[in-house]
This record gives sequence, C-alpha cells and structure tokens, in this order.
Amino acid sequence: MGGDQVEEAVSGAVAALRGAADQDWDVRAGRLEWSCRTTAEHIASDLVSYAGQLAGRPTDRYVPFRIAFDECESPEDVLQVIEATGALLAAAVRTTPREARAFHPYPFRSANREGFAAMGVAEVLLHTHDVAEGLGIAYEPPAALCADVLTRIFPHVRPEPGPDHWQTLLWATGRGELPGRAPLTSWRWSNNLVIPAERLTLQGVTPAAAADLTAGGTGGFEWIEGGPFQGTRDAASMVVKAYEAGVHRPEWGMFVLVRREDGRAVGGMGFHGAPDDEGRAEVGYDLAVAARGNGYATEALRAMSALALARDDVSYLLATVDRTNSPSQGVISRAGFTRVGTLDDDGEQYAYELRG
Repeated sequence: MGGDQVEEAVSGAVAALRGAADQDWDVRAGRLEWSCRTTAEHIASDLVSYAGQLAGRPTDRYVPFRIAFDECESPEDVLQVIEATGALLAAAVRTTPREARAFHPYPFRSANREGFAAMGVAEVLLHTHDVAEGLGIAYEPPAALCADVLTRIFPHVRPEPGPDHWQTLLWATGRGELPGRAPLTSWRWSNNLVIPAERLTLQGVTPAAAADLTAGGTGGFEWIEGGPFQGTRDAASMVVKAYEAGVHRPEWGMFVLVRREDGRAVGGMGFHGAPDDEGRAEVGYDLAVAARGNGYATEALRAMSALALARDDVSYLLATVDRTNSPSQGVISRAGFTRVGTLDDDGEQYAYELRG
C-alpha cells in the first residue's frame, strides 16, 4: 500500500467529479451534513494533513497547520487542490522510511506510511462517494483499492465472499447495507499496534501482511537471512483465518519482531486469539535461526506479556513448549512464566503460566 494507490484513488475520484464541475456543489453530500464543496475541501485537507504527519513525524499531535480555500472560486479549483494534495501524500509515502511512524489518534496513537496511505485512500473513496451521491452521478472505485483499504485499516470487518469489496467498505463506514448484517451508525478504522521493547519493536501484522506471509512473501518486512521461519508463516495463516471469520482483533493477533538497529525482522510472536471467559490468553513465538541466542525472544515476550496483563480482561497467559525444546523452555522461564504441568498423558508438552 503506497504512493501508487494514493495516486490511483485521487485520479479516479477527480475524473468522476470533474464531469459534474458545472453543477451546483452547495447541495448536501449524500448522508453527510456537509455540502458537496465542503466535502471535497475536506478530502484535500485530509490528504495534505496526512502528508504533513509523515513529513514532520510528530508523536503526540497533528502538525498544527491547515489549508484555506478562499482562492477557490469553482469546483474545478477545488479539484486541482485535491490533485496537488494527493501528489504530496503520494510523495510523502514514497520517501518515508518503512519503520517511521507518526501520530494518529485511533486506536493505538500512531501509524506508519502504509497506514497513512490507506487512510488517505479511504478518505478519497468514501467522500467521493458522498459527493457523487449528492450530485447524482455514478462512482465506483476499483475493487482492488477497496480490498487494500479493508485488509489494512479494517482488520475487524469480516470480508464478504466474492469480489464486492466496495459494498463491504461502504457498509463498514455506515454508508450502505449488506445482507445479514445490521446497519452501522458509528465506525472506526484501526492502524496496526506497535509494542516497543529495548532493542526491538513488535509490529502488528495486518491481514494484508499476513496473507502475503502465508503465500510465501515477506509481509512487507525486511528479514534477516533465513527468515521468516515456518512458525511465523503458520501464525500468519491463523490471522488470515480469523480475519475471514470476522473474529480477528489486532491486539490479540500476531507481531513481527523488528530490530531497532537495522529495521530487519528476526521473528514472530503473538496470541492464539482473544482471552477466553477465564481471562486466559495463549502465546506463541519463533525466531529465525540466525537471530537465536541473543535474548530477542525473551525481551519481546516480556514486553508483550506486560501489555497484555495490564488489561482488565486478562488474568493470566499460557504457553506450551515441547519437552525436548530446551531453548524455548529457557525463553519462557526467563520471561517470568512458571511451569504448571503437562498438556498430555505422555508429557510431551509442558504448560507454562504467567499471572499478573
């Protein structure tokens, strides 16, 4: 998800709206309270705001600036501003390092370049729909763009069978209906969660990245030699299945462990799902062979466990380790877990717990 998708979204939107540039844009934009002109101005404001976040990279607020449209006398003028601000966001996405993050309020207080690209595309697609509805013209963006948005910033939304990603995106943002699903009156998107550790960051894996890992790709990460390990790909397939079932929750999914010193991924770690009724959540992890023996897994497990156990809905964490896997037993013990028994009659798997 990058500058190409931003440019594609903007060019498609401008082409659709330019055909109605001679109409009165002071009419209401679809279901919004704004006029079509105000909504179009909002698109441009969002695009330049996201570009500003990636360029300035503040950690606690939006860069304090805004653009004014006092010089825009016609809809065509506004469309030119949308084109220009779209180009600015595309350029910012392309030139921002993959590891860089900037402030965005919901839900985890930051986003990376893919997140800002996806949010920018979403703003363009959805508000172009609003304007087009108000002006009475046809508009439908490419299905691939809609799928890109859904799999990156709507990980909690169960996809519809088949290719109708546009209708799913409209429903997910309170703009349409889907058979068998109740209409939405409020909604949020979700950027990936990042957990900081001393030498690592634990970067939440989106359904899009998980699908790529499952298919043999990198998930968008730069891996050390020998990575990702097969266990990481298997965990990614669990994320894909949870997303397709509509039960994926980013904070209870999978994380890729990325070294701060060089931005390279060394392994995977995460949960097998959300806590059960007893407040129990199960953890799992692996490292690429070349990264083992450096304490990375222990460091990451401590950070992830601390965040989980700080929640009210978690009582304890569970991990299972093969009896013959002494290195993993050492990791789990150094992270504070205690062995509490075995999971099978022949004692081939040890059970470990960590309580708050």
